[in-house]
Amino acid sequence: MIKGISHIGIAVENLENARELYGKIFSKESSEPEWFGEIHFSFVPFGNTHIELLESTTPEGVMRKFIEKKGEGVHHISFEVDDIVAELADLKARGVQLINEKPYLNAHKNLVAFVNPKSTRGVLVELIQYMDKKKE
Repeated sequence: MIKGISHIGIAVENLENARELYGKIFSKESSEPEWFGEIHFSFVPFGNTHIELLESTTPEGVMRKFIEKKGEGVHHISFEVDDIVAELADLKARGVQLINEKPYLNAHKNLVAFVNPKSTRGVLVELIQYMDKKKE
């Protein structure tokens, strides 16, 4: 069952500049920057939903390629689910194309998987199952 929106991922050219901008515009402090593979990221809290600022650290990185193709902006929407394995099986049974048929652990040790944008009118959808407590 989908519980709600966890976060919205935003592809940015420069993480520090984006953190400063979000702080200035919204008077929100972002989390300390972290790394996961080639991604440098930080979260900006907005109640129970967060903005995830995402920067590539390599020229071949996912965010770099996204920005080259589409420019900075919304990369994905993440929905929190109770049971990611059941949700993926249900989506697959309904003919939804999945990028990940099995979830994997993200930087915070939560289970995540992505739905192919071809099945969601061009929107990259992430499913996330928090294994402990949602990032505040």
